[in-house]
Amino acid sequence: MDAMTLNVPETADQHSHLVQPQTMAWQKTRFPGCEAKTLLFDRSTGLMTALMRFAPGAVLPDHEHVGIEQSYVLEGALVDKEGPAKGLACKAGEFIWRDAGSRHAAWCPEGALILAVFQVPNKFFEADGRVVDAAGQDWDEAWGHTGAQRAKT
Repeated sequence: MDAMTLNVPETADQHSHLVQPQTMAWQKTRFPGCEAKTLLFDRSTGLMTALMRFAPGAVLPDHEHVGIEQSYVLEGALVDKEGPAKGLACKAGEFIWRDAGSRHAAWCPEGALILAVFQVPNKFFEADGRVVDAAGQDWDEAWGHTGAQRAKT
């Protein structure tokens, strides 16, 4: 699993991975105004936990949650810009989760800091018809092996 972890002695009954986000650099994403610190990432399953930082007005374009997505808003607000829950705002101190197969565009009008957990990477729908992951890779090629084909394309 990818993350900057400290070595913690392993025992037969427990193995812990300590991550210190304060020592990690923010990584730019392909979405303007969106940066991330990946705290846990399992390439075999797609499970990911990340701190996500959004500049005021940043938008996550049209995407579908392939597995359950969970977000705890630490600062600012995460607002459904488009989709069935258009206008729904999750504000600082609130938690929101979305069912597998839910689709929307989200934005952070005032900016935000969010702890996000994804069972499988989102599918992003490009204007040219391609379905890609957050890195811009073909979703099926990158994540089809996870068996998480619950969502419709």
